[in-house]
Order: sequence, then C-alpha cells, then structure tokens
Amino acid sequence: MGIPGYKYLRSYQITVVIFDLTMEFVKRWIDYKSRTKDQMEQAARSGKQNIVEGYLEKSSKLYINLLSVAYASLGELLEDYEDFLRLRGLALWPGEDPRVRGFREFRVFREPPDPPNAPKLPENPEEAANLLITLIHQAQFLLSRQGAALEEKFVKEGGYTEKLFKKRLEERRKR
Repeated sequence: MGIPGYKYLRSYQITVVIFDLTMEFVKRWIDYKSRTKDQMEQAARSGKQNIVEGYLEKSSKLYINLLSVAYASLGELLEDYEDFLRLRGLALWPGEDPRVRGFREFRVFREPPDPPNAPKLPENPEEAANLLITLIHQAQFLLSRQGAALEEKFVKEGGYTEKLFKKRLEERRKR
C-alpha cells in the first residue's frame, strides 16, 4: 500500500510540526502535572488527527466537519499559547513584526515519505510561543481554504449519500 494521500496535504504537514513542537514546548515550559499540559497536547493532536480522519471519511459532509474540528482545536491551542505569553508578561508579536515575517518564510513542507521539514524550537519561551502561534495561524488559513474547496466541490458534485442514492435509482431502472 502506498503513502496515504493526506500526508501530501500541506494542512496535515504543518499540523505534524505543530504537534511535534507543542510536545517539546510543554516538556520545557508547562508544569507536567497541570491540566494545561494535557489540554495543549490534546488540542495539538486533535488538530492533526482530525485532518487524517476527515480525509479517510467517505462522506464529504463529515470530512468538512472534521476539518472544522481541526480548525477549532488549533484555535484552542492558539489561545493556550496566548495565555502562556500573557500570564508570564511576555510579548505577543504582531503579524507585521519582522520576526513573525521570518517565521512565515520558513517552509515546513516536504514530499512524503520524508517527514516535514521543521524549525527547531527556540530556547527562548517568548520566541517559541510566537513561532507556534505563527504556525497555527498558517495551519488555520490552510484549513479554511481546504474546507472552502471541499464545500464548493460538495455543492457541485453532491455527497456520498447522494451518489449512492443515484446508483440505487439507476439499478432500479435497469430491472
């Protein structure tokens, strides 16, 4: 069996990087006994895994819904990183900050089976959180575009249930 198609999706590739870096981030800066640690790990995992589950669904409607769940999970993770900065008196860098623009220029994409090219997690917690915030914004942008494209395809072509119904009607007509 070949490489699953979802591994080629840029949205998936960037969420793999977000997941990996989040696991490292929480080990360094979040109390290992805290609920926040578990929540951040689960939100990062959910952002990635819902893309996989949606891609493997036969139903376009469920795929679109699972991309929405991935987007929301990343939104939850984004809020955790913003809380981390605020509660420690660290700066949330604005989008026009040259450091953020530098983060945006980094490309995490590679062709499978190679793992995504990932930046190293910075040693400075402010820089690390802002890097992850930037990656989350990029992932959410990609998920929005992916969801919109799937919605457009669904409107034009219909969904799995509609296609099965049409096949059933065709089979009835043949008899």
